[in-house]
Amino acid sequence: MGDLRDEVWRTMTSLVHSNRETWRRAVIDQTGLPFSRFRMLSRLDGGPLTMKQLASAATVDAPAATVAVTELEQRGLVDRRTDPANRRTKLVSLTEAGREMLDAARAVEDPAPVPFDALSDDEVASLAVLLTKLAEHTRTG
Repeated sequence: MGDLRDEVWRTMTSLVHSNRETWRRAVIDQTGLPFSRFRMLSRLDGGPLTMKQLASAATVDAPAATVAVTELEQRGLVDRRTDPANRRTKLVSLTEAGREMLDAARAVEDPAPVPFDALSDDEVASLAVLLTKLAEHTRTG
């Protein structure tokens, strides 16, 4: 069963990755930011992160995270401050402008791609139930 789970996962991720370019371009147009910077902003949605945590969450190395945070800070989208719990560490958080940009980017329409037309309404409803179950398990661990 593990092999089938792996194959389903690969198929699902391939489908998503193959059909997100239009949305990604719309987010870039909406924000005026490279998509990688939008990803950095979105990682801060849950609250401040250390530079190390942000780099890990955005799957970039520390120097790349520093460059990105510097650019976002210059645009007034993030704030970088010394962590009061560890003065050697910097905490990065969204500014109000960063939150507004993130909200605007997330409001960009992202309709289902054409391959979804191959599914019946019942199949889409079944898929919704399954994805909701996976999402709930992800949140609860």
